[in-house]
Amino acid sequence: MRALIVSADRFEDSELIEPAKRLRGHGVAVDVASTRCGVITGKHGQHVEVNRAIEALDASDYDLLLLPGGDAPAALRRDPAVLQLVRRFVADGKPVAAICHGPQLLAEAGVLQGRRVTGYRTVADELRKAGALYEDREVVVDGRIVTSRRPADLPAFMDAVMRMLGRA
Repeated sequence: MRALIVSADRFEDSELIEPAKRLRGHGVAVDVASTRCGVITGKHGQHVEVNRAIEALDASDYDLLLLPGGDAPAALRRDPAVLQLVRRFVADGKPVAAICHGPQLLAEAGVLQGRRVTGYRTVADELRKAGALYEDREVVVDGRIVTSRRPADLPAFMDAVMRMLGRA
């Protein structure tokens, strides 16, 4: 099983690092992708090695797409390759997990119409405008999409992700 985490500089540190550790701890191979290979730096100074460039990815190689929050989604939402990747995961019925500002990428990709989601409170209106049914809950699962609001929700978020992967 393989997971893909897509992020960029100024990601919310815990929302990338903790899910990666939990996935790896359950035997899931994890790749971190961004617009370029190298190192990305979180809002709180953590460094993460990017081993895949988004443009070189094939969604069919992965079983899960995970989108951490922080400022990274706002930067990535203008990249057509990122949006196409998100659309492909959703169209293929593969699990997509987004936390905090991560759901901004789902909104920009146009995959939220009629779906129940949550996210950080400051993006709630944006999610609604994208056609989502916003719920202020620690975790919302709608089909193969899992969303959460903030770092404090990580335990519930990752429990839902692991159940979806059959690794709970």
